[in-house]
Order: sequence, then C-alpha cells, then structure tokens
Amino acid sequence: MIIFGTKGYLYQLAILTLVCTQCGNPSAHTLRKRVTKFTLFFVPLFPFSTKYATQCTFCGAEQQLTREQAEQLQAQAGSGQGGQASGRPQQQPYQRP
Repeated sequence: MIIFGTKGYLYQLAILTLVCTQCGNPSAHTLRKRVTKFTLFFVPLFPFSTKYATQCTFCGAEQQLTREQAEQLQAQAGSGQGGQASGRPQQQPYQRP
C-alpha cells in the first residue's frame, strides 16, 4: 500500500501599504506565497504548485500576482518604500477551500 497526497504551505513574505483595488482604501496588504507539495507517506517531497497573492487587511480582497510582480513588491518592501519585509518568511499550513 502506498500513501500519497499533497500538503500546502503559506509563507508571509512582506506587509505593504498599498491602495486596494477593491475598496479603494490605502491599507496594509500582506504579500503571501502559497506552495503545494507532493507527499509520500506524509513526507513532503517536492513542490508542484507555487502561487503569489496580496490580501487587503481592510476588506479582505485577495489579488493573484505573478512571480515577477511578487518579487518587485518584496524588493520595494525591503527598500523601505511602502512596507516592511519580515526577516524570515512565516510558514503556516493552510486548508484547501
């Protein structure tokens, strides 16, 4: 018997101050990276899906980003132009919707 499946990881890369496209308020947005890994016998082996998104802390709207857009926002946060980047990404398991 072989047991396999997937497990998701959520990394918070930075917190930025942006104008929300949904509600129009200038508020904090979290920049997140969601990685889904293939597991064999409950051991994560390799990632097969990586997605980036920002989420407005005011209204909760989430906007999907490309890898390049996420890297630009993270560099902007690291240089002090619009937010603060955390020193180490925070890892949190998430539940699939």
